[in-house]
Amino acid sequence: MYASWRAQVRPVLATARPETFLAVVSRPNGWVPDFLSPVPPVARPLLRDELAMIAATPLDRVAYEVTHAWRGTADVPPVIARFTRDPAGGLAVLLREIRQYFDLALAPYWPRLRAAAEAEITHRARSAAEHGPRTLVRDLHPSLSWDETTLRIGYGDQADDLGLDGHGLTLLPSSFAGPKVFALTEPRQARALWYPPRGYGALWDGSVRSSPTEALAALLGPTRAAVLTLLAVPHSTGEVAEALGLAAATASHHLTTLRDAGLVTGSRVGRRLEYLRTGLGEQLGGG
Repeated sequence: MYASWRAQVRPVLATARPETFLAVVSRPNGWVPDFLSPVPPVARPLLRDELAMIAATPLDRVAYEVTHAWRGTADVPPVIARFTRDPAGGLAVLLREIRQYFDLALAPYWPRLRAAAEAEITHRARSAAEHGPRTLVRDLHPSLSWDETTLRIGYGDQADDLGLDGHGLTLLPSSFAGPKVFALTEPRQARALWYPPRGYGALWDGSVRSSPTEALAALLGPTRAAVLTLLAVPHSTGEVAEALGLAAATASHHLTTLRDAGLVTGSRVGRRLEYLRTGLGEQLGGG
């Protein structure tokens, strides 16, 4: 699902390759250092806030986790070996390159990714209020279940049971989780789950769009049904108009009608007004 995004960013990164960052995350044993994914203590942190948390990591931990990811490898890259003798210098380069990578590979897509996260947060908050935490966790992902004392994550025929031990559980929708769930359960840190937000596949390929069912089209009309189906992920009025080949005024009219009927809701993200299906809209639209 990331092929189109990868094809767009690869040429850009080729001219400004962040070697330390790529070596740290492209580790041979499949393990990414935990200090690179701090659990934010506040909602909606900025990138600079999370970089500041990474920068505050004790240097002995930085050195251990970076080099541990390459243990048993004969050809350790020089940028990785540097963390053994100069973890402060290696960390400074790493922070700079994370910022560079974000600017090159993610910033152009950030409004849509952020809007998807905001919509996900709104949807899950509504689910928790209406149906309780057990339903909330169960509906996050098919592999998850929660009995109010233990979180269970299924992996095929196996499962991990995770107790929170008095910790909270931070839910972090990630557009790069793919179809999987990732858990952070280190005793010295907060507990967190990274999981894919609803409609995550459509975030990366705007050309892929579900068509409304015949029943929905008969109920709402084909155009209005197409708008409701599109709003499985957030869109602005202009994006709805572009995606469906409508005039802006026509898209605005359909959005207003759907909103007045309680099928979609609008929320402001920065200067943008994003529309998303409500709970009732989810039921009609096949969410």
